Amino acid sequence: MLRSLTLSKPLAATLNKMGPRAMSTSTITSQHQDYPNSKLGGRYTVTLIPGDGVGQETAAAVKTIFKAANVPVDWEQFDVSGYTSADDNTFKQSVESLRRNKVGLKGILYTPVSSLGHSSFNVTLRKDLDMYASLVLCKNIPGYPTRHQGVDFAIIRENTEGEYSGLEHQSYPGVVESLKVITRTKSERIARFAFDFALRNNRKKVTCIHKANIMKLADGLFLNTCREVSKEYASSGIKFDDMIVDNTSMQLVSRPQQFDVMVMPNLYGNIVSNVGAGLVGGPGIVPGCNIGREYAMFEPGCRHVGKDIQGRNAANPSAMILSSVMMLRHLGLDDHANKIANAVSKTIMGGAVKTPDMGGSSTTTDFTFAVISNL
Repeated sequence: MLRSLTLSKPLAATLNKMGPRAMSTSTITSQHQDYPNSKLGGRYTVTLIPGDGVGQETAAAVKTIFKAANVPVDWEQFDVSGYTSADDNTFKQSVESLRRNKVGLKGILYTPVSSLGHSSFNVTLRKDLDMYASLVLCKNIPGYPTRHQGVDFAIIRENTEGEYSGLEHQSYPGVVESLKVITRTKSERIARFAFDFALRNNRKKVTCIHKANIMKLADGLFLNTCREVSKEYASSGIKFDDMIVDNTSMQLVSRPQQFDVMVMPNLYGNIVSNVGAGLVGGPGIVPGCNIGREYAMFEPGCRHVGKDIQGRNAANPSAMILSSVMMLRHLGLDDHANKIANAVSKTIMGGAVKTPDMGGSSTTTDFTFAVISNL
C-alpha cells in the first residue's frame, strides 16, 4: 500500500510562521508498509543514539525540551560510540531497538579513517534497515543572515549503494580496487522518491547530479534511469535537468537559487549536503532524515561529529531539535511539533541567544532554555 509520511520541511515547517516565504508542510510518499510504532497508552517509544562529539549535549537539549513541552515520547537510549569497536554489542542492541520501535533519533557517530578500524556505524545502520532515501533541506532562516539569500532546495541522496558499497580489496601489494555499485532498481527507487517529493510539495524542477561524462556505465545508468522516470511525471509540469557534480559545486556557491530538488548517488549527496549546509549557516542548523519501507531515522543533515567543541557547551542544538520536530510530525504529533518549531523560530529571530557558530557567545544550555521559555 502507499503510505504518506507527513514531515516538516525542516527549516520552515519548523519555522512555519516566519513570513511570506515560509515553507509549508511536506508530504513524502514511498512504498511503505504500515508503521506499527511502539505506542502504549498514547506514548511512543523512540530509539535514541546521541552520537559522538557534541551528540550528548544536543541530545540532552532535545530531551529537556521534550520534557518541558510534555511530549509523549519515551526514549530507549544507547550511548554508542564510533571511537571504539568495543561498542559493537551496544550498536547491535541499538539496531534491534530501532527494528522494534520503527523510529529513531540519532546524532552523528565517528567513523575511523584507519583500515584497521571498524566500518561506519552510520552507513551500516542505513544499509541494514534499508533506509534508502536521505533528505536534507537547505533554506535560509530568518534571523540568521548568510552570504546568499533566497536559498531553498532539497537534497535527496541514495543511501545504500554507490561508493559506499564497502567493497574494497588489495588485488596486489600497493594496488587497491574499490567497487562502486549502481543498480537500476535502486536508481529508479530514489528517482521516484525525488519526483514524488517534488510533486507533493509544489516543487518545479528535479536536477540529477552525476559524473556520467567519466563514469559512463555507473553514473550513466543512474542518469538514464532518472531520465526515464522523469517522462512519467512530464504531465505534472515538473522540469528535469542534469548537472555534472563538479559544476554543481561551483554553481552552488555562486548561484544556489537555481536549484530546487536535487537527486544523486551516495557520495555526491554527502558532499553536496555539506556545501548546502554551509550556504545557510553550517552544520548546527540543518536537520535531516532517512526514510525506508519500514523504518525512519532522524539526524542532523550535515553529518559532523563536532569533536573540536565537545564538552564546551558551545554546540548549536538547532539541527538536532529540528530533526526531532520532523520526527514528531512523522509520528503524527503535529501540535507538539508546531509548539517546539515556533519556539525555535522565536529564539533564532529574537537574536538575543546565539551560539558561537551564529556569531554569538551563548551556550548550548542558554539556547535550550531560550527555546523552553518560548514554548
